[in-house]
Amino acid sequence: MFSCVKPYEDQNYSALKRACLRRKVLFEDPTFPATDDSLYYTGTPGPAVRWKRPKDICEDPRLFVDGISSHDLHQGQVGNCWFVAACSSLASRESLWQKVIPDWKEQEWDPEKPNTYVGIFHFHFWRFGEWVDVVIDDRLPTVNNQLIYCHSSSRNEFWCALVEKAYAKLAGCYQALDGGNTADALVDFTGGVSEPIDLTEGDFASDEAKRNQLFERVLKVHSRGGLISASIKAVTAADMEARLACGLVKGHAYAITDVRKVRLGRGLLAFFKSEKLDMIRLRNPWGEREWNGPWSDTSEEWQKVSKSEREKLGVTVQDDGEFWMTFEDVCRYFTDIIKCRLINTSYLSIHKTWEEARLCGAWTRHEDPLHNRSGGCINHKDTFFQNPQYIFDVKKPEDEVLICIQQRPKQSTRRDGKGENLAIGFDIYKVEENRQYRMHSLQHRTASSIYINSRSVFLRTEQPEGRYVIIPTTFEPGHTGEFLLRVFTDVPSNCRCVGTGWGPGLAGPRSTPGWPAICSPEIFSVVLSHGAWASSLPDLTLASIPFLPLPLLPCPSLSWPHEGAAAHVCRALHSLQRSFHSSHLLFLNPGVGGGLTPSFYRSELGIDVGWGWFLSPCHQWQSPARWTLKPPPSLLQCRPVRPTLPSHLARQPRVGAPCPRPRLGGQLVELADLGPASLCCVGQAPSPSDPDAS
Repeated sequence: MFSCVKPYEDQNYSALKRACLRRKVLFEDPTFPATDDSLYYTGTPGPAVRWKRPKDICEDPRLFVDGISSHDLHQGQVGNCWFVAACSSLASRESLWQKVIPDWKEQEWDPEKPNTYVGIFHFHFWRFGEWVDVVIDDRLPTVNNQLIYCHSSSRNEFWCALVEKAYAKLAGCYQALDGGNTADALVDFTGGVSEPIDLTEGDFASDEAKRNQLFERVLKVHSRGGLISASIKAVTAADMEARLACGLVKGHAYAITDVRKVRLGRGLLAFFKSEKLDMIRLRNPWGEREWNGPWSDTSEEWQKVSKSEREKLGVTVQDDGEFWMTFEDVCRYFTDIIKCRLINTSYLSIHKTWEEARLCGAWTRHEDPLHNRSGGCINHKDTFFQNPQYIFDVKKPEDEVLICIQQRPKQSTRRDGKGENLAIGFDIYKVEENRQYRMHSLQHRTASSIYINSRSVFLRTEQPEGRYVIIPTTFEPGHTGEFLLRVFTDVPSNCRCVGTGWGPGLAGPRSTPGWPAICSPEIFSVVLSHGAWASSLPDLTLASIPFLPLPLLPCPSLSWPHEGAAAHVCRALHSLQRSFHSSHLLFLNPGVGGGLTPSFYRSELGIDVGWGWFLSPCHQWQSPARWTLKPPPSLLQCRPVRPTLPSHLARQPRVGAPCPRPRLGGQLVELADLGPASLCCVGQAPSPSDPDAS
């Protein structure tokens, strides 16, 4: 997993350490120097701030003292409780912190070999789709010989201070860590996907069924190695870090360090009694100020639990910042929970395996609407469809889909100021099953995320089988930036970026995608097919076998009068009634009049079977209609029907056009009379304002 870790700022840890050993000097990081620029992006620190190495702060410095624990951390002067809470959660997961702190034994101080220490450390973080290796020196900011930022309970333990410095380097400076988002740190530590849950909006405190369901999800995330935090939203500036009567603090992030179903009762009664209580253990990054309500350290409720169970839960009567609460009280007093799920993509696992699609994109600004990709949210209808678009397929009757969009993090520096996040979000639309090109008009919106100026936005949704388009956007048009889109499904979704269909040198918006500009037929109509009904199935002994579905082409064919016939395939009928959702562009060669004769086919045992056709004058395609398909004529034997093009177009290259339609049986054939059938379709001429009708 970490063989492809990318060195941050092109600093190679091993090479730098070897160079320092050879020169017998302590490492000084030129990319994050011990100056005010590494502390603040605005303002200046007090004159008392001095950068010191651990050996100058204490005797016998260590990376870890008696191992690593969530009790090690204490928040410093900067308001980064969100980061310290994430570190507390990280410390409780050995498999995770060993990824963030690689080769920790090699990085540890060795009193027996003091000459091997050169003051250099490195840490791994997941940033924008890849793991990066951040190198730092060991100089830390102090006041009166005390660390002013994150520090450990033990004076000679420095792992948390060094991890914080590496994270501050990523952010640009220490001040950039003031007032961040716990979800960002959890993702950076794990490469997982963070899911925020609004406890107030979801009304989990009063809805027991929803609360029980949420607890099971939280328990599953915790049991499978995920990280979780909770917080109480501060409505006003005066609410920030205000202590409530119950002992909790507003505007403050708490780490969730354990999730349990606690058995009530004592002795043998506890084994036969089925009553269990949903409990959560939390930790205040300050290392003090605990919850004082039911199930607090000294409450009488603990008498309902046996002594052995209390010891197993680690209940202590001291103000160390860690305490237990019932999940009902968590939902009543806290406003938000953040779950960081570790998405399992390994096939060698007993747990659910997800299929991940990961794509990088960008919102870019251009004067030409055809090339502009920063259209803003749906409030800006004139430019909304100019945003990047991504197609994915749900291939099961119903599937759970996890979608996360993350914008590239911005540094906060003195030169550029504070790196502000854009307000971002995305919408999901159900589209035609054969769509290959961009949307240019509204279709059915099946889900939508919130819009927030957060680094990442997540949505979990259940969707039925079909094709969907994701449109990630900024809230306002014209804003630019890079983003990472991650889509998780149970089976591969074939998620991909949607192209325009226009190639170099092609004609403008009113002409056919993939045709040369000099002879391109013009868009005649758009047919939306919604369903088909057959009065009877063909009288064949194999009729009970389900028909095989045929793939639909992005550019359908049509028949030019007197110049050969061309057919497009409709989805096969599995029963007397079949619903589907596909669109078909009909193109008319300039100067050719008369009617159109589209033919529709189904697949039967690998052979394309003629299902019917209808003749429509041009003028009848301008409004919705319901057409009855005429059965194909009876034939004594099968004969091939090959789609053809007008002679003057046959030899022209079709840049960007699809390949000829695949034939499951090797040829396209018509069979005898299959009985009457009808097609429900809508004819709609494209709007002249559409930049691309496909």
